[in-house]
Amino acid sequence: MRTRLILVSLLSLCGLCISEECSHELLENVDFPGTDIKSLYSPDVNHCQQLCTQHPSCLFFTFIRPDWTRDNRHFYCYLKSTPSGQPNVQTPLLGVTSGFSLKNCTPDTKPCLSQVYQNVDFLGADYRFLFTSDYEECQRACTQDPGCQFFTFVNGVFTPERIRYKCHLKFSWTIPRIPTIERKAGVVSGFSHKAEKTQSFHTVCQGKLFPRTEIKGNNIETLPAASPEHCQTLCSAHPLCTYFSYTSNDFNCYLKNNPNEMVTISKEGATSGLPARFCQLDNSWVLDAHEGIDFRGSDISYELMDDPDMCQWKCTEDPNCQFYTYANESFFDRNYWRRCYLKRVITIPAPPKVTQLSNVVSGFSLKNCVERV
Repeated sequence: MRTRLILVSLLSLCGLCISEECSHELLENVDFPGTDIKSLYSPDVNHCQQLCTQHPSCLFFTFIRPDWTRDNRHFYCYLKSTPSGQPNVQTPLLGVTSGFSLKNCTPDTKPCLSQVYQNVDFLGADYRFLFTSDYEECQRACTQDPGCQFFTFVNGVFTPERIRYKCHLKFSWTIPRIPTIERKAGVVSGFSHKAEKTQSFHTVCQGKLFPRTEIKGNNIETLPAASPEHCQTLCSAHPLCTYFSYTSNDFNCYLKNNPNEMVTISKEGATSGLPARFCQLDNSWVLDAHEGIDFRGSDISYELMDDPDMCQWKCTEDPNCQFYTYANESFFDRNYWRRCYLKRVITIPAPPKVTQLSNVVSGFSLKNCVERV
């Protein structure tokens, strides 16, 4: 009996080893059918693998390559998961490549995306246009512009002729955006103390906030935010945000665009403000713990901790954790007491759509590549 128990224990440990092993292998013309949790666009399989790595739940993926011929689905990145951590089925299929998350491989949280893509359009997310002599100059413009994360360049033989040599600079969120914020008794939520800065400037500034003030209209995006300072950081990161309004009753952060005027009204529970463009915002707001507030979803794991301070410390120490929620002993369900939920979202640049288009070149900012030189 003792020998049998030892054998069972060893088998359990081996199963754990298999589920936690690091696998860089890419399986060409192999499909992991079903078990999809999300689909996104990617220009290549390596970018798709990075999306899977940063998604809180993704364990493996299938990428639809440009040479896929069954239908018009090209550049689709299907993120997948199973309780076992392994695909239920693997089948041969031309035009796809499958692989695994790099979560267990000490993943790079800010990968250098240096590849450029001929005859590929990163459709949408434009915020600025200029004309450049070639795609290399367009990529340099994107790298030097704080708001640019990827680009598409129209070359000299494109039709119609009037937009030849046009460089489209495009925006993607590189700071964490919490999917849902809601009031819930018995929980405490907060951020990693290593939260991403919007930009890196030597000059530090406090930013301008207008308490009990709302700015009507001109919304370009509405996002959940834990505080006015959090909302201000989001506005500062978006190149089209000229000012913002935050409402504390529903945690909504309204990013607004109107470079011509700013009309304010008095309103309790609202705070408005201006972004910081050429200075480093004070990010002391990431140190705050929010009592009775749940940052719902995006869990990567949970551990038992004695108090919220330990949970925040754990999140800060874990390079994958961006924010957290802790359930204390006043939470209504004792099965969740002392659970520290570590959370994250995708922050690598991700085009909203990728399509084939002749005589254009697309690629990413080289900001992360320059930082390593």
